[in-house]
Amino acid sequence: MAGAVELSLPFTGTWLVQNSPARRVPSHGTHLFATTYAIDFVAVRGRRTAAVRDWRTALGTEPPGRFHAYGLPVLAPAPGTVVAVHDGEPDHEARRSPLALVGYALTQASRARAGGAALAGNHVVLALDAPRVFVVLAHLRSGSVAVRPGQRVATGDEVGRCGSSGNSTQPHVHVQVMDGPDPLVARGVPLVFRTFRERRRGGTTVEVARGVPAERAVVEPA
Repeated sequence: MAGAVELSLPFTGTWLVQNSPARRVPSHGTHLFATTYAIDFVAVRGRRTAAVRDWRTALGTEPPGRFHAYGLPVLAPAPGTVVAVHDGEPDHEARRSPLALVGYALTQASRARAGGAALAGNHVVLALDAPRVFVVLAHLRSGSVAVRPGQRVATGDEVGRCGSSGNSTQPHVHVQVMDGPDPLVARGVPLVFRTFRERRRGGTTVEVARGVPAERAVVEPA
């Protein structure tokens, strides 16, 4: 992708790709909040996001702690300087039930009106060393942000833990690149990831030196 910012995957282990810009742009269905090329990752074992399925999975909400992603380290995907952090938002109950998801969708507009914290939840914004390149790591676990504004980070440094805060239906990591520090006025910037393994839906695993993971692929750092 021309002009794309190259990152490392911000985690270890295996994660399922959702809302990939390899599938569509804008990846999240809107250019608002600089999410044009954003991508989501959900930790999996095999292709399962949680070890438990019960009546709550089918009919209600579920505690975020039953999901594999919850509490896993979220890592800096490139060297840079922390320019903004937000913590203290609650981790929401997870929703896999179609009934629960419908109810959640009906409150989407109210979260958008409530501003960045209601959407991104607990998050970290990094200014990379390249000019006008900023990375957001969002939906972190409440109380887990491990960095402060002005702090330098190297690739692989822990910035927080995966949670389900903000606009989130289950614990996951949201990554986006933008051309300014404030997603309310910035524009989304294309991203690619370096050096990862991608297991596609047909079962084929490929080594990728530089690329955007496919929708519903399972990826891990190589």
